[in-house]
Amino acid sequence: MTDIEINNLVFDSRKIEQNDVFFAQKGYTVDGHLYINKAIELGATVIICQELPQDIKTGITYLQVAAVDTCLAIMAANFYENPSSKMRLIGITGTNGKTTIASLLYQLFKKAGYKVGLLSTVKILVDDQEHKATHTTPDSLSINYYLNKMIDAGVGYCFMEVSSHGIHQKRTQGLDFDGGIFTNITHDHLDYHETFSEYRDVKKSFFDALPSSAFALTNIDDKNGNFMLQNTKAKKKTYALKGIADYKTKVLEKQFSGTLLKMNTTEVWVKLIGQFNASNMTAIFAVAELLGLEKFEILTMMSQLENVSGRFETIISEEGVIAIVDYAHTPDALKNVLETINEIRKGSEKLITVVGCGGDRDKGKRPKMAHIASQLSSQAILTSDNPRTENSQTIIDEMEVGITSENYKKTLSILDRRQAIKTACKFSNRGDILLIAGKGHENYQEINGVRSHFDDLEEVKNCFNQLKNK
Repeated sequence: MTDIEINNLVFDSRKIEQNDVFFAQKGYTVDGHLYINKAIELGATVIICQELPQDIKTGITYLQVAAVDTCLAIMAANFYENPSSKMRLIGITGTNGKTTIASLLYQLFKKAGYKVGLLSTVKILVDDQEHKATHTTPDSLSINYYLNKMIDAGVGYCFMEVSSHGIHQKRTQGLDFDGGIFTNITHDHLDYHETFSEYRDVKKSFFDALPSSAFALTNIDDKNGNFMLQNTKAKKKTYALKGIADYKTKVLEKQFSGTLLKMNTTEVWVKLIGQFNASNMTAIFAVAELLGLEKFEILTMMSQLENVSGRFETIISEEGVIAIVDYAHTPDALKNVLETINEIRKGSEKLITVVGCGGDRDKGKRPKMAHIASQLSSQAILTSDNPRTENSQTIIDEMEVGITSENYKKTLSILDRRQAIKTACKFSNRGDILLIAGKGHENYQEINGVRSHFDDLEEVKNCFNQLKNK
């Protein structure tokens, strides 16, 4: 095959232009092989596929490969001249904590005076420039495109959320990671992975692929923490709140305004709340130290870190009602948040929880979410989250299966999320605590494919203002 000048790498046939390379990916729902002819009609001159089409066209170069996903990832890295090798790239994987750890590390390294990049669920940051995120782990082309923009902007460190979907679909192949973090693993994404062991093994494969020059940091409070390190060539480091670890933290004091932590031998006050955030802060401290920052500088900056949008965001009404908005959308995350609130509250005030489950997602967690909310709250209100293409009532019905007879009296179902939040506000009195769970930073509702603006924090503020004026 002679050298061919190409314009761009594309996996979406609709975006093909003259002299592009088309990757015929076999996706979760769509097979790119069906669109090869369309790609050629639009100008593609190179086709990369797992199965050669019957109709081979003259003047077109076909490259048959074992895995198109892997080929795309490696070619994308090469196309942008391997930007990940020119910076310190750190990947964070696990069910919970990815966004918080990645976002706070971005904050911390900015405070330390570095140019920093962030690839997260919430947003993509090229130093100070923000771009919209569409997936937890973007596609291979987008990753390398943004990493290349980071290099152009002089970024030296990038913190990246790494999802199990992203690993499984080979989006992280061809990237040069300097470190990997494992937070925990719980019931999530089993609609995609089918079994827990497959979900766990996919996470582990990320650590298996780390080079000996990198570090692998794992939470050994999680029973799968050591499992992640079994075959890695990377330098092994551990963190924990309960067990013995390289980085050990003890929670000394809890308030709604923050937490006093003892990290190894040094105390630090942080603005974040709860056991899970104590664990996240431990990971952040460990990463910063492993990347060469000085211990006391790290601790000083940690005390200044602000909570991530949609993660335990707290507002207090003029009447003294505390509202907390949190992204908790898995049984484990919801349990963590509710237990944290219950540990801090005095006991006489009510804890009212508004919780929903997303449509077209793992159905197995619906009854568990409802059970946890009703068990650990004074009053639980079940409502819609993002039903997507599912019927909202069906989702709530499936949640209600988890309500036991002793919790039935303190459970209410309200189909409309806005009304559910209003009802929670009306139920509350001075000192009571409202938890609005499930959506967090997401500022939309998606019903039958239509997205409309909906922000939990805005809704709570509006309710508080309306009640104040009455």
